[in-house]
Amino acid sequence: MTVPNTVTALIVDDEAPMRDQLRARLREAWPELVIAGEAANGVDAVSMAAQLQPDIVFLDIRMPGQSGIEAARHLYNRCHIVFVTAYDQYALDAFEQGAMDYLLKPVVAERLRMTCERLRTRLTQAPQNIGAQLEQLTRVLQGAGKKPEYLRWIQAQVGSSLRMISTKEVLFFRSDEKYTVVQTAQAELLIRKTLKELEAELDPDEFWRIHRSTLVRVDAIAEVSRDERGRQMVKMRGFAGALEVSRNHTHLFQQM
Repeated sequence: MTVPNTVTALIVDDEAPMRDQLRARLREAWPELVIAGEAANGVDAVSMAAQLQPDIVFLDIRMPGQSGIEAARHLYNRCHIVFVTAYDQYALDAFEQGAMDYLLKPVVAERLRMTCERLRTRLTQAPQNIGAQLEQLTRVLQGAGKKPEYLRWIQAQVGSSLRMISTKEVLFFRSDEKYTVVQTAQAELLIRKTLKELEAELDPDEFWRIHRSTLVRVDAIAEVSRDERGRQMVKMRGFAGALEVSRNHTHLFQQM
């Protein structure tokens, strides 16, 4: 086989900012690549791929409805698959053992260039049968006793750009009506995730809810004191203000 004159790809991710970021990175790494379409879930990806016949599909793994792995079972014999994932090292080992390629979120330009070079080579061959590897990957990701996958990156839209913020940079999250404020030592940003969603996705050993409207990163706490009204107040490193601890959460600081 020879590489087709026009190489087409499909981007599949349930988060629009992540699709935007990958599309922009691909434009830099592979200007000739044509993004034929985008989908927000596995079901739409399979349907769109049947219609557009892309050479490559960039597939997010975690999506509502049909996951990327489930979609890949329908696609791998028709096109080349690249998984885009936030999974940690134990899952990445499973990728390394198979014929699949992957990109780790957030997508890094140099890693994407390497993937594009591999894809150019693979396009001269028929898509590989990765059915067995998909089953193995499923078992690894769902394996009992494995460390849960906690959120490691926060995506915040700033104008027309996507900011990727490591959870290690976050001092606290605070709800603000429709939005949630993400506070770092350098900036305050807004995201649409609710505190309830964040609390379910963050490591409970790293982030504590101290108030109905506030989640704090534990190792960013500088001190806890009481104000003149007897309320527990938390001071965060790199932030000038103080955060109130509600009565329902004072047990977190029992020595006070």
